[in-house]
Amino acid sequence: MSLAIFAVVYLFLFQPHQVEGRSMVPNFQNGEYILTDKISYRFHEPERGDVVVFHSPQDARIDFIKRVIGVPGDSVEVRQGYVYLNNQKLEEAFINEPGRVSQGRFLREGVVAEIPDGQYAVMGDNRLHSSDSREWGLVSGEMIVGRAFFRYWPMPAFGVLATTEGELSMESVLGVVSD
Repeated sequence: MSLAIFAVVYLFLFQPHQVEGRSMVPNFQNGEYILTDKISYRFHEPERGDVVVFHSPQDARIDFIKRVIGVPGDSVEVRQGYVYLNNQKLEEAFINEPGRVSQGRFLREGVVAEIPDGQYAVMGDNRLHSSDSREWGLVSGEMIVGRAFFRYWPMPAFGVLATTEGELSMESVLGVVSD
């Protein structure tokens, strides 16, 4: 019976993940363990600011953790080292070295990327040390495992993760500001 309950929880509700690498510093450190909520996105779509775990677009056996920057209907652009969402510069207090964004093969300086239905633009909080949508493009909603919601290791960082829902909404103080 215990095994059956564990299987249901693991397969349908929550899944443990280990953060690997520096792409989400300062908010997530290499070696931390988190739980991923696998059920929420069955009822609503990911929102700007959500921290999600998803299968790598290059190798579905590998999972990544990144922050949703753009959702369907948005336009994303890298301009003079800053991220622009719907032609408005993002002010992101939660990232490492705000305002320093390198371009990649997908998001290049001055090229606007329109996000179609079912696709998401994701970036690491440590923009200078992250392989993300700038490099390999958009992430399909079907590739998203779920939303990071609980850190359980190391013990000093134990607890529910600060909510990120709406952090990058047009109305939020962390969200979009005019140039």
